[in-house]
Amino acid sequence: MKVDTIEKLNQIKKESIDNLFNEAKGKITIGMATCGLASGAGDIFDVFKEKCNKYLVEKVGCLGSCFLEPIVEVFDEKYGRTTYVLVNEAKANAIIEKHILGGDIVSEYTVGAIVGEDVTSIDKASFFAKQTRTIMNRCGLIDPECIYDYIALDGYQALYKVVNSMSADEVINCLIDSGLRGRGGAGFPTGLKWKSALGDAPVKYVVCNADEGDPGAFMNRSILEGDPHSVIESMIIAAYTIGAKKGFIYCRAEYPLAVARLRKAIEDAYEFGLLGENIFNSDFSFDLEVRLGAGAFICGEETALLESIEGKRGEPRLKPPFPTVSGLWGCPTVINNVNTYANVARIILNGADWFIKVGTEKSKGTKVFSVGGDIKYTGLVEVPMGTNLKTIIYEMAGGIVDDLPFKAAQTGGPSGGCIPSQYIDMPIDYDSLKEVGAMMGSGGLIIMSSKTCMVDVAKFFMDFTVNESCGKCVPCRIGTKRMWEILDRITKGEGEEADIEKLVTLGENIKNTAFCGLGGAAPNPTLSTIRYFKDEYLAHIKDKKCPAGVCKGLACLKIDEEKCVGCGMCAKVCPVGAIEKLDNGKYRIDQDKCTKCGLCFETCKLKAISK
Repeated sequence: MKVDTIEKLNQIKKESIDNLFNEAKGKITIGMATCGLASGAGDIFDVFKEKCNKYLVEKVGCLGSCFLEPIVEVFDEKYGRTTYVLVNEAKANAIIEKHILGGDIVSEYTVGAIVGEDVTSIDKASFFAKQTRTIMNRCGLIDPECIYDYIALDGYQALYKVVNSMSADEVINCLIDSGLRGRGGAGFPTGLKWKSALGDAPVKYVVCNADEGDPGAFMNRSILEGDPHSVIESMIIAAYTIGAKKGFIYCRAEYPLAVARLRKAIEDAYEFGLLGENIFNSDFSFDLEVRLGAGAFICGEETALLESIEGKRGEPRLKPPFPTVSGLWGCPTVINNVNTYANVARIILNGADWFIKVGTEKSKGTKVFSVGGDIKYTGLVEVPMGTNLKTIIYEMAGGIVDDLPFKAAQTGGPSGGCIPSQYIDMPIDYDSLKEVGAMMGSGGLIIMSSKTCMVDVAKFFMDFTVNESCGKCVPCRIGTKRMWEILDRITKGEGEEADIEKLVTLGENIKNTAFCGLGGAAPNPTLSTIRYFKDEYLAHIKDKKCPAGVCKGLACLKIDEEKCVGCGMCAKVCPVGAIEKLDNGKYRIDQDKCTKCGLCFETCKLKAISK
């Protein structure tokens, strides 16, 4: 079916929206993104598919509330939209019996009806109520493998508008006026990037960076699994604007579901004439394909990614020239990440004025964060730029696990920095984060409690960088290794006070001399922890003690005889036989034999063992 006129597009939209929200017939959706499938959603889907013949049963992407998976939503004429959470087979059968067949909501399994901003039910519903869902508004609602569902919610309307009534300059000016900044790193203005790719070059390319490598980040994956056409449509718009005829989506092979849904979406777009020759009966043609990455973190850097697409070793190029001047095979190339593209079609369709209503003066729109770490509710949140950490942590993510004090938040992954608790009320936007030594990055947000050792955090990220360094330049290849070695000594109680200054000097030198942005940002986690948590470094070095009790090399495990009941569980798990039984039936730890592995500490349910 070739969709070549606005009349055909609108006809499909009308018919599809009736199916999408046909509550009279009844519809059941099951979250079948990676998080849902990992929680058993596949089996739940089979139960509903088998027993609910009169209802349309469909798979959808992730709503963002990964901590509530598997999620089942029932759409019917009586109740509208009802959301059931943490559904297992027993709950599924109860929902079928009482709701689908009996006509009564099983209230104890719900998180509340979610219709716009109308959210009711248990406190977990606040996870949704505080969000502003813009680029995630289709995720969890549409079948990502059904192009009709996407068209039902204004899909490809922006592309038609661009191809039929906008010039390249008008598209670019719209993006510039919107203030959209890149959602994958430093936040470069998207409109200006596209503008720099204009010109008379005979061959140009459009690329999507879906190589999401930051620990704890999964925003791009969820968009691709839940709403792949939003990225595809925006890439076609980018191609029309700069005059490109070929595009690539570079996605890591570790995202098999995202890749499969992308390929299905591309196939459907070709079938509908939205990719290929003479799109919407115009002279504009564009081809798009998926290229797989092998999981190298360095290929998240745009020029290393381009090298990989060309079939070369993933190593960064010298800039300038920038990719918009000399990118793929030396041709002008626009490259943006998934979240950036997901905004473009919406901005074109609704206008720049619509977009700038949300966010701050210099950081417009919303930002999707993957929130993890020591929080009660793990998942994705989409909030206006400028939202503070306190709102995300306590009003959306449920607060800190065990109600411990909040200590710090890590943003930007290995390239970012740690934000200490004194900045919990600070607005999260590009400029505010930069002022405190952090960065927005792709949107990974790791929350840390008082049980976290900040020296250990710095060591973790430095270890990651050492392993992922491409090795092209000495500052990153050698400098990060030396920084890791110093951090490792400190966590083992072998550090010296002069090591702190060495870390700062090394870090600043790496920042100033590394070949690419990833190498230059690698010292950030260490430098930010020294800046805000220097007392912890001194405790490790001077007192030979880890205040958080995390660093095993500094642990001194002891058994409190008053709390010990003589169960012997600690002795059973000790791998080196360092725990011996005393004459009174209690146990003690032989410090000469103890390797400080911590298994006994983790095993003792009476908390009779201290560090």
